[in-house]
Amino acid sequence: MTLSIRPASECRYDIVSLGEVMLRLDPGEGRIRTTRNFKVWEGGGEYNVARGLRRAFGLRAGVVTALADNPVGHLVEDFILTGGVDTSLIKWAEFDGIGREVRNGLNFTERGFGVRGAVGVSDRGHTAASQLEPGDIDFEHIFGELGVRWLHTGGIFAALSESTAEVLIEAVTAAKKHGTVVSYDLNYRPSLWKSIGGQAKAQEVNKRIAEHIDVMIGNEEDFTASLGFEVPGVDENLSDLDIASFKSMIATASEAFPNFQVIGNTLRTVHTASDNDWGAIAWSKDEGFAQATHREHLEILDRVGGGDSFASGLIFGLLSGEPLSTAVEYGAAHGALAMTTPGDTSMVTKAEVVKLAGGGSARVDR
Repeated sequence: MTLSIRPASECRYDIVSLGEVMLRLDPGEGRIRTTRNFKVWEGGGEYNVARGLRRAFGLRAGVVTALADNPVGHLVEDFILTGGVDTSLIKWAEFDGIGREVRNGLNFTERGFGVRGAVGVSDRGHTAASQLEPGDIDFEHIFGELGVRWLHTGGIFAALSESTAEVLIEAVTAAKKHGTVVSYDLNYRPSLWKSIGGQAKAQEVNKRIAEHIDVMIGNEEDFTASLGFEVPGVDENLSDLDIASFKSMIATASEAFPNFQVIGNTLRTVHTASDNDWGAIAWSKDEGFAQATHREHLEILDRVGGGDSFASGLIFGLLSGEPLSTAVEYGAAHGALAMTTPGDTSMVTKAEVVKLAGGGSARVDR
């Protein structure tokens, strides 16, 4: 593998994620508009990856984010601490008393079931993370003095504001300077880009960021919307021709961005909210293509965070020096298992991932 990963002995962290962490309010089996009770979790596209690597795989993880210094922000902090992720890199923003100037993000999320799809309603205007600006975080200290083996960030954080895209560029530049591997999940969200230039702006920003990335992660919509690589037949069931189209897209992306060492794609066909075909494909400069076990009609309890869990499983395999074929199996297995439990974050163990990746079944373990 062409990835050059810093020795663990030189670094305080195996993984650091850069992104917003929100409070997720989950009505369980009910609906947002009719519920009287919410289950509360934490979650964030970039953060979920670090948490998965800590809780499922036992790696040393930290998160770079910002929170408003009030009880809601400290509730989010408490969840992060429960997940075992280091909170010392969080920037605390002074709270103005009512949230006019700075606040914490909320994410109301329905899981969906059958013909009723999952629904996300985010309330994240003027959040502390969206107001981060270059110079707010001492990335030289994080990557140069403390030491980080792997940085993960993504397109959700890049879309929060003009300044967060610049903070992200600042972070990946410092990370590369100090030999940290950088991964990026495109995670295209139309609602985030809508008011700041739409898909054209998303492509402008993401193409600029992509020049600094070692491991690029996404699904077919992400690569199309964020980088402009068309994938024929993305709305159809995945056939041999569709897989060939994915491979063609990945080849095009690797030519456009020769800095990409690894590209990972999740493959999902949605039959209903609770019935998805699920798999993954990956490519590396050294090993070419590797495809994970494709699981048809996977039963889904909560699909939110499945892609993030794929990313953490893939990263774990790569950090561990496993062949790409093993790393992509870890990613697909972790994503599949994570979608069998509620919440954004993984409740899975490494043993469960290894068992499923190796062909294990759902028979009772006694």
